[in-house]
Formats: sequence, C-alpha cells, structure tokens
Amino acid sequence: QVQLVESGGGSVQAGGSLRLSCAASGRTISNYYMAWLRQAPGKEREVVSRINRSTGAYYADSVKGRFTISRDNAKNTLYLQMNSLNPDDTAVYYCAAGATWGADSYWGQGTQVTVSS
Repeated sequence: QVQLVESGGGSVQAGGSLRLSCAASGRTISNYYMAWLRQAPGKEREVVSRINRSTGAYYADSVKGRFTISRDNAKNTLYLQMNSLNPDDTAVYYCAAGATWGADSYWGQGTQVTVSS
C-alpha cells in the first residue's frame, strides 16, 4: 500500500503560480498511475490531470496550457506546476494513485489552494 502526502498549497493572487508536491511512501510510485484531483466548496471532486507510468498525461480543459503534471520516480514524488492561476482554481487538491488509468485507489489528505482576484 502506498501513502501519499501533498504539500505546496497556499494563497496566491490571480495570475500567480504554485507548485504542488505529492510525496509517496510505502511503495514506489513507478508502479502506479497517478493523478491530481480537486474539490471546490459546494462542488463535486473533479480530475485535474492524470499521468501514466511514463510521461503520458491528460488535462482537464479548464487547466490545459496552464498546469503541468510530472513525476520523479527516483524521488517518489508527483508534482503539479500551476501557472496563471485564477479564482476558479480555488479548491482542495488531492493526489491519487492506482494500478490502472483512472483507478484512484489511494489518496492523500489534500492541500488547500486559494486564489484571490
């Protein structure tokens, strides 16, 4: 079983950037498909980005061109670089891991991102 801990959230003004990290322990993330999801107040959780066990990635239309997902298997860490942030990006961001694409079996506790206008 893999344990996930997110960090890097915070408060930023619109147009700013943040880099989220998701540190894994227990097992190497090289075996897993990884993802970032978010949940804004009063809204359902949504997928932000996914990455396969290599570098193949998916992005939600709302973040395409602004966010970049990456993984460093040697550091056992998943990243989400977020640029040109806007208030609609305000949410709790979670990382997740699974054995197949879309199978988010393991979750972190989340990190809050707040973007002010």
